[in-house]
Amino acid sequence: MSGKPSLIHWFRKGLRVHDNPALTDIFEQARAHPSSYNIRPIYILDSGVTEWTKIGANRWRFLQESLEDLHGQLEALGSRLYVIRGSPSTVFPRLFKEWRVEVLTFEEDIEPYALKHGAAVKELAKATNVTVKTHYSHTIYDPHSIIRNNEDKAPLTYQKFMEIVKTLKQSKPLEKPKSLRNLNLNKPEEDSCEKEDIKCYDIPLLDELVKSKEELGVNKFTGGEREALERLNKVLADEKWVIEFEKPNTKPNSLEPSTTALSPYLSFGCLSSRYFCQRLTDILTRCPNHTKPPASLMGQLMWREFFYTAATYEPNFDRMMGNSFCLQIPWLSNATHLEAWTFGRTGYPFIDAIIIAPICIDWPFLICNPQLRKEGWIHHLARHAVACFLTRGDLWISWEEGEKVFEELLLDQDWALNAGNWMWLSASAFFYKYFHVYSPVAFGKKTDRSGSYIRKYVPELAEYPGDKIYEPWKVSLADQRAYGCVLGSDYPHRIVNHELEYKENIKRMSAAYKYSSIAAKDFEDYDTVEV
Repeated sequence: MSGKPSLIHWFRKGLRVHDNPALTDIFEQARAHPSSYNIRPIYILDSGVTEWTKIGANRWRFLQESLEDLHGQLEALGSRLYVIRGSPSTVFPRLFKEWRVEVLTFEEDIEPYALKHGAAVKELAKATNVTVKTHYSHTIYDPHSIIRNNEDKAPLTYQKFMEIVKTLKQSKPLEKPKSLRNLNLNKPEEDSCEKEDIKCYDIPLLDELVKSKEELGVNKFTGGEREALERLNKVLADEKWVIEFEKPNTKPNSLEPSTTALSPYLSFGCLSSRYFCQRLTDILTRCPNHTKPPASLMGQLMWREFFYTAATYEPNFDRMMGNSFCLQIPWLSNATHLEAWTFGRTGYPFIDAIIIAPICIDWPFLICNPQLRKEGWIHHLARHAVACFLTRGDLWISWEEGEKVFEELLLDQDWALNAGNWMWLSASAFFYKYFHVYSPVAFGKKTDRSGSYIRKYVPELAEYPGDKIYEPWKVSLADQRAYGCVLGSDYPHRIVNHELEYKENIKRMSAAYKYSSIAAKDFEDYDTVEV
């Protein structure tokens, strides 16, 4: 292909133009030599990723909206987004040749699938004399620098982690790149794909990504950088709320999020964590009487960094076997209990309101509203409750099973955070106070005595009074009929007796720690993370 050589930025997670050093890199080179290069920002829509991770309909929609928004942001800067279908290993050889690529930039990632393709693309680039420039910008710090400063190991405790990061210089976030519009650049020539189909690089429509529209829930979190920055500005505008924020004091069953709910935007990279950190630091500097880590808002951002560092160090971070951090626990396999938990049929209304509704499954009763399936997001304390219930609290089923479900359905699914939190909540790593168990009754009742959260997400129980809605098994059959929901017919009986099971499971956890090489003293007693 004739014409000018190209500069490519490969978008992976960092779906934004603000504080994107790899994108800024090629924009600056293009501005320095405006007549010398074509600039082509790309996103690779790789169907192979679904072989490694599950992606639910709500997450596909969030991605589609984020790509659409990113395309608009780039157009405003005098460029566009090229969405390319295929795997990186097959896409890049053609692009390198047809586009006469001289420089490729991208954001480094720590996930196994991304590491594999990143390494392969670097080799392809080397073979064709393409210069590759990469940056760590999905986290505030480069996790490798933290590991190097801890004798080449990941810090095992939050306290140790915080000691290390205090010694590291934090780079300032970048503004969005300067526009190319005033340079009057010509549109790049059509390549073989565009000649065959002028729309071949267009943003995918939702129909291309979501085959079963019935799986889509309500869209409470529109994807994209614009939305991310608007939400950030709204959150930080209430400085009193920011400086008084303490994670344990937020409500797991509030009908609207009682935290920032910015986690999906951080996960997809629509919002820079470094920019978030700087904006937050500006407020905390002006208002010194603020809450402190780990429970503060800044503390939550640092938990994200902590888990990313641990996951960078341990390639088996998302599994129990071969994981140097993880206690080896003899979990039970119980397909009936796992299915009941997965599809919100445990018989514990607070747990079922949080977790997942069946779509096409032959149950004698059907719930269509639980929050995770419906909205793709649940409060971090609600995550605590369902995770504890599945693992050490009630069902004694491996955290890896819950991890898979969250991986598919959470908008803010993140390989490092998902695995780290599941290990934490199952007391398999980082947290050792396994005798602190979330009650599937009392925990929800503490912040929502009337049961309004349950009424919204488990409508079968809507007529139950507040003093009975958390424990319907204590209601007489006559009253069940009067309330319009009979157990075993309209709503399931509870699958286990919490009062008995959690006591037995504490004994099991005690035995697991007794015979493990991992010492409880090495872990912490802080709560877990989700901002």
